[in-house]
Amino acid sequence: MTRRGEHPLSIVRDNRRRDPGTSLEPRRRGDVEPAPRTDRDAGEADLLRAQLRKRTADLQRVMSEYDNYRKRVRRDRHAVGEIAVANVLTGLLPVLDAIDQARRQGDVTGGFAHVAAVLEGELTALGLQSFGTAGDPFDPAWHEAVSCTRSDHVERPTCTAILRPGYRVGDQLLRPAQAEVAEPPARR
Repeated sequence: MTRRGEHPLSIVRDNRRRDPGTSLEPRRRGDVEPAPRTDRDAGEADLLRAQLRKRTADLQRVMSEYDNYRKRVRRDRHAVGEIAVANVLTGLLPVLDAIDQARRQGDVTGGFAHVAAVLEGELTALGLQSFGTAGDPFDPAWHEAVSCTRSDHVERPTCTAILRPGYRVGDQLLRPAQAEVAEPPARR
């Protein structure tokens, strides 16, 4: 009941912000007003930021080291695989020489010819490459000179005959080609 001369009181429930300089938009559940910062809080925040920067740098360093480790392991595995293939192929070179010699004598016929063809195909699939033909320029890194003669028919050292083919896997030399070499005559 109200008394004479008094106005009835009413309760206003308003959830708008009343801070100066802010809009009068309704507050949302969970909104938290930031507490005013003190000098002590500022020092702690700066300390936390410095620790965060340090730990972030440490994390980036560890991640970089791990990434380099993974790359190194992958590279090493690949190199070990190449070495293993090269060792196996080097062990099979005498077999290829025997097949080549039998082929020159006409003994590679029938089923043996098929076996020789399959073996050579599989070795080629593993990356084995034969090189060395008559007329190739002589390269001491890839050829082994068995004999050397002078000839007016060449302008630079040239392989005139290949006595035994050379083999390589990619850029790795397994065996140099044995060759007879002709050189141009000596200039006076």
